[in-house]
Amino acid sequence: MNVSQERSVTVSATEASTGAGAGPATPAEPELATADVEDTLDLRLPDDFIALLNRRPRDRLTRRPDDAHVTEGDLLDQVADWAPAVTTAGVFHLRPVRLDRDLPLITRWMNDPTVAAFWDLAGPEDVTADHLRPQLEGDGRSAPCLGVLDGVPMSYWELYRADLDPLARHYPARPHDTGIHLLIGGAGDRGRGLGTILIAAVTGLVLDHRTRCTRVVAEPDVRNTPSVAAFQAAGFRNSEEVDLPDKRAALMVHDRIARTSPTPRPRPRPRKNQPTGRSGPVPGPPTSTAQTPSPSPPL
Repeated sequence: MNVSQERSVTVSATEASTGAGAGPATPAEPELATADVEDTLDLRLPDDFIALLNRRPRDRLTRRPDDAHVTEGDLLDQVADWAPAVTTAGVFHLRPVRLDRDLPLITRWMNDPTVAAFWDLAGPEDVTADHLRPQLEGDGRSAPCLGVLDGVPMSYWELYRADLDPLARHYPARPHDTGIHLLIGGAGDRGRGLGTILIAAVTGLVLDHRTRCTRVVAEPDVRNTPSVAAFQAAGFRNSEEVDLPDKRAALMVHDRIARTSPTPRPRPRPRKNQPTGRSGPVPGPPTSTAQTPSPSPPL
């Protein structure tokens, strides 16, 4: 509310003429015929004081750390603060996305034909930015992250509150169910079991840091059998098939009670362009056979 530059201060005649250290009392003026008549003093507030009152500390209240935009509040329990996971493939951690730093890399991955078939985000950087920005500027229910393995960004992940997502309309969601979307960026990292290892690692991170979460879920296309196999090898069970707006999905569920340490190791030789995963290429487990399912639009 703006403060007016002038304020009318109303005081009685006797209040205006008395105070500590006042001189001898003067004879009282005769009372006016109308008892409720009062004198008014017009006091002008200084312009700089008005400006001070009108100022709102917007910058101080709204400025956030670089990575806080995806983890603010309790919706995903501060993903940016999660410790790395030590896996058989190396040290892996999730790094919250920043547009100014990560947009070119993610855009390049989205333009890989294998990835584009599932994510449908091929195009210039604006296309990728339009996908990321609502998550970054939202309430924290979806956290886009880079997967960094031994210091090298090599995958893209979205952790999201499945119980607050449209997916919850298609299955009996529980409070704090957490969903996973992912893609493996480089073709050389696909097809050798690495996806299973990283899925298991991220599932462990979620359950370690989100104590209120009892289940981690994923929804790969049912035609994408290598992806389904990768999630199963990471400890997920194929709960049911659900009809989503753009695909028929296998609802993969990992219960906290069923959590085990991952044992798969990456294969020494990558296979060529094996697409798996709900939204993009994810390596299957070591025993899977490379398959190329029909493109599936993302959820």
